Amino acid sequence: MTMLVNSLKTVGLLGLLTGLFIAIGGAVGGQIGMIIAFVLAIVMNMGAWWFSDTLALKMSGAQEVSPDEAPELHAMVEELSRRAGIPKPRVYIIDTDAPNAFATGRDPAHGAVAVTTGIARLLTREELAGVIAHELAHIKHRDTLISSVAATIAGAIGMLADMVMWGMIFAGLGGSDEEEGGGIAGLVGAVLTAMLAPIMALIIQMAISRSREYMADAGGAQILGNPLPLASALEKLEWAAGRMPMEEARPATAHLYIINPVLGGLASLFRTHPETHKRISRLRAMANRSGNTAIVA
Repeated sequence: MTMLVNSLKTVGLLGLLTGLFIAIGGAVGGQIGMIIAFVLAIVMNMGAWWFSDTLALKMSGAQEVSPDEAPELHAMVEELSRRAGIPKPRVYIIDTDAPNAFATGRDPAHGAVAVTTGIARLLTREELAGVIAHELAHIKHRDTLISSVAATIAGAIGMLADMVMWGMIFAGLGGSDEEEGGGIAGLVGAVLTAMLAPIMALIIQMAISRSREYMADAGGAQILGNPLPLASALEKLEWAAGRMPMEEARPATAHLYIINPVLGGLASLFRTHPETHKRISRLRAMANRSGNTAIVA
């Protein structure tokens, strides 16, 4: 029942993202702009369905690695995938010192897991297994498709907002005296649209991600057999994120990662993830109830 409720909620939130995209299209080109934006939204949703994993991996700079190149990582992913009851996803590495990880793919048969080079240096084997299990839970729950679609549309909204702002600024600067009043009003509206649209997209992303992170934490703990390694990993990753943020990470894809890689500015005001200490508390409460001991792949 919880999965159904969250899925319906996610569909509604993605509908809001699409509606926001269409509204900005209307601000750019009126009724014709809305129609064009609607068509583009459909194309983007279809494209995100088929190419969400490719887009997310390309934007993050991830490179696929073979079992020969990363034998221990592949062995861990294979064992945890078997426990999760899903096909083994493709394995990618992101060359950055910032420790983080994410999963993508439109369904379990097309899943991919990406980890940074920095995460293996920071975490123990047990903790890394907890992180991988969390990402496999996202794939098993089919969160990865929804998150990638949201990232695609949110990124497009950001670009459209920039187009609105700069287009209206240049139009306002070049307007005649007779159109000064309307030009100023249009310019103010355009600037407000450009400022508010990315914030609204971020809030919708935040609502999508928060409900699913708790589920992936619980699912990852179940796959691994113990919540404590993931709790310990989250504690270390949150600490590291404040000291080694991923400068190359984009706000539109921040919600894909296990810990928000973009800190400061709006990311501090509108977290795309639940507060980490709350996630850790839930995991430790799970361990106290079950009395589990670590089972590491």
